[in-house]
Amino acid sequence: MALCVALALWFGRGEDAAPPGATARQAPAGPQFFGQVPAASALAIPDERAERRRQLLENVQLTDHTYCSYREGSKYPVESRPAAQNPDQMQPNQPVTEMNPMRVEGGGSNTNVFLQTSQSRVYLAAGESAAFSLRAVTPQGETVPLVVTRAVAQGMTYGGSRPTPQVALSFADDGGGADPVAGDQAYAGVLAPAQTGLAGFHGTIRTEVRYTAGGRSGFVLFDVIHTPVLPASWTGQVREAMENGSLQFYLGLEVRQPGRYVVTGRVDDAAGRPFALASFNDVLAVGTREVKLTVFGKLLTDEKPALPLRLRDVDGYLLRENVDPDRLLLPRLEGRVFASRMQGLTRVSDAEWESEERARYLTEYEKDRNAARAQLSAFDPGQPLPASACTPAPQ
Repeated sequence: MALCVALALWFGRGEDAAPPGATARQAPAGPQFFGQVPAASALAIPDERAERRRQLLENVQLTDHTYCSYREGSKYPVESRPAAQNPDQMQPNQPVTEMNPMRVEGGGSNTNVFLQTSQSRVYLAAGESAAFSLRAVTPQGETVPLVVTRAVAQGMTYGGSRPTPQVALSFADDGGGADPVAGDQAYAGVLAPAQTGLAGFHGTIRTEVRYTAGGRSGFVLFDVIHTPVLPASWTGQVREAMENGSLQFYLGLEVRQPGRYVVTGRVDDAAGRPFALASFNDVLAVGTREVKLTVFGKLLTDEKPALPLRLRDVDGYLLRENVDPDRLLLPRLEGRVFASRMQGLTRVSDAEWESEERARYLTEYEKDRNAARAQLSAFDPGQPLPASACTPAPQ
């Protein structure tokens, strides 16, 4: 017992006072981690359970969004889509307009002069023509006097292909031909391959226009893709039919070359507002055939357009695989092609589009969604599951 008392006295003295002759040591700055964690550090450590629940919840939301987005996006078939989803395809015959700094000869550009250009079309079927125009302005929009010094068109060839002849084009500001207003410093010209040495050329035809504006020489290029032969021609016969709850437009086509034809038509409502983009993509044999353009039933019941509907601006081509150019163009049908006689939606179906592919994808996406919800429910059974963005998910 005496030994224990002596040891206690010895250690007690060592904790309370420094040995004789020793200098006191200053405590190091900052917290000392001897069994105690400061409050700030405790707050920085993540709550593992809360983090896990957050991850599971994000997975539920992601899988639900995937399922609902695919279902919503595929409720109409590819060949019948709302006009609002394809605004860039609803006006195929509008001119292509651009404004860029003047490109000068020898490279570079003149930012003090901008060139306004217009091109009536990019694709030319046999017998069609394209109109080009150009006008020079300052950055503030004031007209800069312009003079066209040279304009030639030539087919683009590559490798060992023989060069095509150059065709001179006339650009004028006289209010005639492609130029709507005389004397406005906007010069216009027309390329009609069928009337030149480029009638048999298949591919890109480049028109190079050289001019002077603002005291400097510049140039601009216009490209069109030309088809020298027609693989098929329209018969002029158009009819409508209600089939499986959808409106169908049938256009007669005299097919000369068999293959896969891609045709697109635009559908407006009775007030002239763009309503739908209808397309055809199928193989046609030689002979008199019909191209079917569909306005899907559910699209009609969802959007409820003003009736009757009008089909307009139909264009198409014969697809050529693994060659360049990859298409032979059909003659375009500009403006109104056909007006439907349908006055009501009594025979129209509101069912979503169905296909083997869509059903397969929906099944897989729903499996993922249900699995994610089951994981969250098992982890935190006391909390309600979030509602689905579309149809209620099974609990």
